[in-house]
Amino acid sequence: MVRILGLDVGTKTIGVAMSDALGWTAQGLTTLKIDTHQDDYGIDELVDIVKKYEVDTVVVGLPKNMNNTIGESGERSQHFAELLALELTDVKITLWDERLSTVAAERSLLEADLSRKKRKAVIDKMAAVFILQGYLDNPHKGA
Repeated sequence: MVRILGLDVGTKTIGVAMSDALGWTAQGLTTLKIDTHQDDYGIDELVDIVKKYEVDTVVVGLPKNMNNTIGESGERSQHFAELLALELTDVKITLWDERLSTVAAERSLLEADLSRKKRKAVIDKMAAVFILQGYLDNPHKGA
């Protein structure tokens, strides 16, 4: 069975989502706290997750601007993907356009009527779910 990991990389946290064994649906797994100022990107924890669940593909959300350019957040995701690739040499690392994934996650949490505090606690994990589900649903992901 192939598992795929989806990541929403922020400045303080990384939302983590995992596919089901068939690669059809994404579920939120966890949120990792990171400290980019201390060069702590949560790589060790992610390596452990990849090994534990036998992940063969990691999808890193790439936030692009609406005009398709890459800003500071996108550059941070690219840098993170490069660091991850150095540690996970036998795992496919893919950058995935995640425009509006956080907006969609926030909207779904608002519709679920979660309090602001509860939304804040799960928003990154939900954004990772939206990123990974978008990847899983795309028939051209292997192209």
